[in-house]
Amino acid sequence: MSRLNVLEICAGAGGQALGLEAAGWDHAAAIDNDPHACTTLHWNRPSWDVIEDDVAKVDGKEYRGVDLLAGGVPCPPFSIAGDQLGADDERDLFPEALRLIEEARPAAVMLENVRGFATKRFKEYRDRLFGELRDLGYDPDWRLLTASDFGVPQLRPRFVLVALRPKHAKRFAWPEATSEAPTVGETLRDLMAADGWPGAAAWAKQANAIAPTIVGGSKKHGGPDLGPTRAREQWRTLGVDGLGLADAPPPRDHSLDVLPRLTVRMIARLQGFPDDWMFAGRKTAAYRQVGNAFPPPVACAVGVAIREALTGQRINGHNVLRAQHRLLEKPGTYEVTHA
Repeated sequence: MSRLNVLEICAGAGGQALGLEAAGWDHAAAIDNDPHACTTLHWNRPSWDVIEDDVAKVDGKEYRGVDLLAGGVPCPPFSIAGDQLGADDERDLFPEALRLIEEARPAAVMLENVRGFATKRFKEYRDRLFGELRDLGYDPDWRLLTASDFGVPQLRPRFVLVALRPKHAKRFAWPEATSEAPTVGETLRDLMAADGWPGAAAWAKQANAIAPTIVGGSKKHGGPDLGPTRAREQWRTLGVDGLGLADAPPPRDHSLDVLPRLTVRMIARLQGFPDDWMFAGRKTAAYRQVGNAFPPPVACAVGVAIREALTGQRINGHNVLRAQHRLLEKPGTYEVTHA
């Protein structure tokens, strides 16, 4: 299968990048201004051109003709957990994304954000954004995609925008659900038992649902815990203490009457990262990278749909599913073949 290339902005810890790689995309560059995230990308994909810089300083003309411009632009301007300042928030990078699109002229665009961006409050903003994309010669569309529909064991609805040239947009179809997500207990039982905790099996049986949406917070707000009060209550029903994170799995002598806490590695698995994907930084920095990532299996599904629209070649659904499952098991280059 021929591979296409992608310029990714706000790449973070590589969730979207991993998914696109699995779908057959090569990175022309991966850009982020966070040093920990860039170190994470360097560690895991040393062959990638990782650029640590502000998106506003990137010259899109250097990537003129790239097949795809993708990115997870910062979500705090639109998150219900924040002030929802939208365009008045200094962290709103949609204008910079539009500038790069105008300069690079990619064949396709893929941008993701929080569910809040799909609300009525931001309809005027969305309409203006879509109007500017149409002025640049693209047909934009969006969907709310839920991670659990693609085998990821958490809810995590995300706003995903895809824009293509009209000749390609006619061939684009949003990905449908590919597989049922396992429960938190099924997903984490082996990690909970890794240090010999005898309560792991009983815990896994109780944790018999998917996780609530994992939130990593921002540099201004958020720390190493599993979110606000409502989210922590949901975690408690799954047998998890959400007030903080653990440095290691529960030990052999961990009381059966005390709820265990999750490690960063456990949360990364719930987010769809492979187990040996390394995260740079101390616990808070690593958790923030994981919690703010786009689940790789979801990015893989959208990346495949965009490939099909650009190439006119249908990709075998069984092989897409296999690539997504491999993402959840171990890293590497996961090829999908044409039907």
